[in-house]
Amino acid sequence: MLRLYQYATCPYCQMVIRTMKNLGLAENKDFVLVEASRGTKGREEVVSLGGMSQVPFLVDGDTKMYESDDIITYLQKKYS
Repeated sequence: MLRLYQYATCPYCQMVIRTMKNLGLAENKDFVLVEASRGTKGREEVVSLGGMSQVPFLVDGDTKMYESDDIITYLQKKYS
C-alpha cells in the first residue's frame, strides 16, 4: 500500500492526493495518508526514512520520493 506523508494545508500534497484519486486509487485501500505537519510522529518518520524534513513524501515499498512533480510522474506511469 502506498503511504503519502502530507498535511492538509500543503498545496503540493493536495496536488498529489488529487492525482491519486483521479487515477482511481482509493484512500485506505490503495493508499494511506500520514499526517506529517511539523512536530508530528509522521514528520519524524519522513526524516528517518528519507533524510529530509519535506512533504509530500511518498513511500511505495522500496521506492521513496520527495517532490510533488516527481511523485505525480511516478504515479501516472505506474497506475495509468
